[in-house]
Amino acid sequence: MSTELPDVSALSIGILGGTGDQGKGLARRFALAGHTVLIGSRSAERAEAAARELDVAVRGAENAVVAAEADVVIVAVPWEGHKATLEALREPLAGKIVIDCVNPIGFDAKGAYPLPVEEGSAAQQAQALLPESKVVAAFHHVSAVLLLDPKVERIELDVLVLGDDRAATDTVQALAGRIPGVRGVYGGRLRNAGQIEAFTANLISINRRYKAHAGLRVTDV
Repeated sequence: MSTELPDVSALSIGILGGTGDQGKGLARRFALAGHTVLIGSRSAERAEAAARELDVAVRGAENAVVAAEADVVIVAVPWEGHKATLEALREPLAGKIVIDCVNPIGFDAKGAYPLPVEEGSAAQQAQALLPESKVVAAFHHVSAVLLLDPKVERIELDVLVLGDDRAATDTVQALAGRIPGVRGVYGGRLRNAGQIEAFTANLISINRRYKAHAGLRVTDV
């Protein structure tokens, strides 16, 4: 890709729902890349405990503190708590880039399947709840296992980045590239986030069949 992306090395990153594996994994990788990283949870004690589990300098705090202090905020909460979490943080998230990586996925005897979302996707729900924020969909298909594994130095995959604000998607593409081996690829407007979130169910099926941690690569860009 020849698109020139901004320098994002000085940005601080907050992760709502940072006590889960995906949140902790992203926190770890961005801290290794030199970013100031804050892990958020409804409980400051839980967030601080999760931060201590990592092998890098990461701070834990309540979600509201993380939302207020971080330059860019990643939403990595469980789908069940997505709406309530964002409704409560509308004010501190105003004016900020909010990266939504939540996958509305269900499980039954046949495996994983995408859940219907009234707004079309988790990312679109986030934008509806946060009208003064710049919501970007990204980091849906990054394996938490690989993110957390200290033996894995590079993660070879592309992160699809979707959003309606070009400067915001450029910033998120650049942030993706801060993780060694990862490349951010623009994937369209926010209205197309539904199929990106839903594709996670396919990746889960691939991983179960092949005992892998599959990701994506986009060719010819």
